[in-house]
This record gives sequence, C-alpha cells and structure tokens, in this order.
Amino acid sequence: MKIKSCKHCGEQFNLHSQRKQEVGGYINECPDCVEELETETKEVIRAFTTGDGKMASIQILKFEDKEQAILYKKGWDQWSGWNNQRSGSIHDVRFTKIGENSGNSNHKGKS
Repeated sequence: MKIKSCKHCGEQFNLHSQRKQEVGGYINECPDCVEELETETKEVIRAFTTGDGKMASIQILKFEDKEQAILYKKGWDQWSGWNNQRSGSIHDVRFTKIGENSGNSNHKGKS
C-alpha cells in the first residue's frame, strides 16, 4: 500500500487501490478529483480477435470513451465467432483502427 496526498483536495489515498487503477489520473491526484475534474486523458484501446486459416487475426481499436469500448465488446461477443466478420449493433460504435494483424488463409501452400 502506498499512500499519497492529493494535490487538489489534500486528502490521502492509496495509490495502488482498485478504484485509483480504474479511474487513472496523475500520480498525485485522488480518484474523486480525477473524476470530478476530468483530468484523465488516457486513450481507451482494446484488441479483438477472429479466426482466419491457421492463425487468428487481431484488430487493435481506439474508442472515444470506456462506455463505447464496453458496448463494442458486448456486440462483438454476441455476434462474433471464428471465421465471422463484424456484424450487428457494433457498427453503431465509433472507433479508430490502430493496427491489424491478419491471419494467413493460404493453407499448406494452396492458392
């Protein structure tokens, strides 16, 4: 346990608490001030996989906020499966594709 004092309100907080880890913020800001002042600027990035050939494909996506990422994941879990493309309600969620590693559909040298 590591106790710090908040630079905004002066309250002491545990730097390694679960709540501090969830809300983020600077090292010298308590979780309450981070949420109240909205000082967290961390990007919300998630990775999603699908199957293609002998190797799974992965897409790394950036979302505007945590709620959008959760909504996309719920849709992805509901509508995806191996060898399925994105479909369903996840098209309504805004995201930016950061990276992609596609599987090799060429099986044993066949075209």
